[in-house]
Amino acid sequence: MISLLISFVVLIVGYIVYGRVTEKIFAPDDRQTPAIAINDGVDCVPMKTWKAFLVQLLNIAGTGPIFGALMGAVFGPVVFLWIVFGSILGGAVHDYMSGMISSRHEGASIAELSGTYLGKAAKWVMRVFSVVLLVLCGTVFVTSPAGLLDKLTPAPLNGTFWAIVILVYYLLATLLPIDKLIGKLYPIFGVLLIVMAGAVIGGIIFSGGKYTIPEISLQNLHPEGTPIWPYMFITVACGAVSGFHATQSPMIAKCIKSEKEGRNVFYGAMISEAVIALVWAAAGVSFYGTTQLLNEALKGGASNVVYEISTGVLGVFGGVLAVAGVIVCPITSGDTAFRSARLILAETFKLEQKKIKNRLLITIPLLIIGGLLTWFAIVNDNGFQTIWRYFSWSNQTLAMIALWVSTAYLLKKGKYRFGSLHTAFPATFMTGVSITYILMAQEGFRLNQTISYIAGASAAVILFVVYLIALIRKNITIRRER
Repeated sequence: MISLLISFVVLIVGYIVYGRVTEKIFAPDDRQTPAIAINDGVDCVPMKTWKAFLVQLLNIAGTGPIFGALMGAVFGPVVFLWIVFGSILGGAVHDYMSGMISSRHEGASIAELSGTYLGKAAKWVMRVFSVVLLVLCGTVFVTSPAGLLDKLTPAPLNGTFWAIVILVYYLLATLLPIDKLIGKLYPIFGVLLIVMAGAVIGGIIFSGGKYTIPEISLQNLHPEGTPIWPYMFITVACGAVSGFHATQSPMIAKCIKSEKEGRNVFYGAMISEAVIALVWAAAGVSFYGTTQLLNEALKGGASNVVYEISTGVLGVFGGVLAVAGVIVCPITSGDTAFRSARLILAETFKLEQKKIKNRLLITIPLLIIGGLLTWFAIVNDNGFQTIWRYFSWSNQTLAMIALWVSTAYLLKKGKYRFGSLHTAFPATFMTGVSITYILMAQEGFRLNQTISYIAGASAAVILFVVYLIALIRKNITIRRER
């Protein structure tokens, strides 16, 4: 219990202190944001700060910090450390920089920013990578709510029926101006996500000793012996560091009215997501008592675990919250995933998006692909898990690239050159995580653990050395110009 309370305090202090350091390094000013300078009535639309924060929170969160945190809790309370320090030093910095750099480039996507700061080859790689990730994300967040609705409704209303209903909603959310549907519904759903987390942790803390939240330990408690490095860092993405956020932050970068709102909206939303992730990680390890029992429960689906915890802790009220949360929250990440994919493809093919015809031209094929992947997940027993594993690795690899883009941006701005260390360190860390994972994972190259560790660490060190060389050259160039 004490470890959890300290973790909450550290997150708050991290937002106040490290958030201000991050803001100072970027140095927001009074220039016009895309919401003011462009204001096209579709994607670039001014939003109030509180609304932009709630939309950003739901964009990046959904059930990510719930499902990921529960699966991460199988490793034991060591997951608390990754959620806290991962979000403060990596995730929130990643989200803030992705959003603010995008704002300074007319709301450009992470793919376009990659081209600007890492070269044309990186731009095309990121275009493909981002769209694939977003379609996988949208598919993941169709299958989980459709599966739960299938269990809760009469037989004729099966998973396929609900998947079609959700995809129709995605069509509307992807096509309509952001303030017409997303801007109106998301603040309500954002509050629901926060209330759900608050109610669950309150029920556990005030259970009269029925549930015990363990203290932080570095011990690996995974019942199957799965190593913490790199698996835990891939499993818990939303709630710590998530590349998916780099695709979502540019969407809200088009809606903030001032650069000075960035810390509250981008850094603040990530810290809030970390709080939610901490709640569910604590709930997982305390409700089931052992990681063995939690792991067994998760084999029946993360949605079922959320339902069991909510009803077990809060009764009927918890059941209502769980059903609403597990159905609504993933849908609200899936729709913005397809919306972000539309924007990236629009940039790629230079299709102006004010016309509904151009939006349809991109959206329909995206949803057809999403529908086919959803069908695959429904008809195959392990379809959802397969898609989720590829999504998780793609997610963290995108985070790695987004952090290197942020590093290149800061490096190229003369007075920010030493501030680039602020993003270079988490970029290096995520490089080690992503490369090590894909080398040893079942869906990767399945190499020996030792070889994978050495190769992953070597790749991270090489990229950091390349960065240091660029930093030294930048310093020499600046001195000569003086």
